[in-house]
Amino acid sequence: MTSRDSGRAVRWWVGIDGGGTSTRAVVSDAAGRVLGRGESGASALGQGAEQAWRHIADAVARAGVSGVALQDCALGLGLSGTGVPAQLEAFIAADPGVARFGLVTDGLAALLGAHGGRPGALLISGTGSVAEALLPDGSRRLVGGWGWQIGDEGSGAWLGQQAMKLAQAAYDDRAPAGPLAQAVWREVGATREALLAFCARAGQAGYASLAPLVFEHEAADAAAASLLDAAARALEALAVAVHPTLPLALAGSIALRLGPRFGPAVQARRIEPQGDAAVGALRVIQPRENPNA
Repeated sequence: MTSRDSGRAVRWWVGIDGGGTSTRAVVSDAAGRVLGRGESGASALGQGAEQAWRHIADAVARAGVSGVALQDCALGLGLSGTGVPAQLEAFIAADPGVARFGLVTDGLAALLGAHGGRPGALLISGTGSVAEALLPDGSRRLVGGWGWQIGDEGSGAWLGQQAMKLAQAAYDDRAPAGPLAQAVWREVGATREALLAFCARAGQAGYASLAPLVFEHEAADAAAASLLDAAARALEALAVAVHPTLPLALAGSIALRLGPRFGPAVQARRIEPQGDAAVGALRVIQPRENPNA
């Protein structure tokens, strides 16, 4: 965990779940009573430190708790992109002056929330994908989460990239121009120039925005159905690799939609999460003596 403490008094305790699509905040007092929740745009560190802090502040403000200011807050931050040193350093340097913070990966925050701080495994697939486990001996294991540019198989960004590859191949007559390829053309443009322009600016969130098209055209397009099967197998491999037997919670829109496709061994491990990643991030920063932390 990366942490910073200004030494100032803390009035509010805040858990932050920040990813490539949105930022969620849960605000509590020192006794652990949840006072409000808010949501804003993406705060994945790969999308910029200034944006991350701006959306964190906005999510806290949207929680609807009167008088909350970041300067009076202890923030438990579960953010995507903390594993890249340059991104992490830029985020810490841009600290707007919060009273205290503890920063962990979004996967660890979600893991702590899902199992209430007890041993278990978590498979996340939303904009990106990763699997993480808290082992009985207190150690942690992380699998996947290599980033949308080269990894994050089975995620929304990955599905969007595959859909775009299919649309490009269909444009070249290297693949059939089925319903999914045509849907991508309608979404971004049906010319070579439009397809290239989208790819040049898309980024993680842009590719993830194409993922719903794959689900929408599954019934009518074998290529779309094949992509969903491949995504499910990739996520299942993450779940097995992170730990073969620990209770497994799923998080993220893509994981939840693809969960029914998993095989019997993984299905048998599934449990409903006790809490979300924002609640897990709150556990990172709340006082140890708080029984609700």
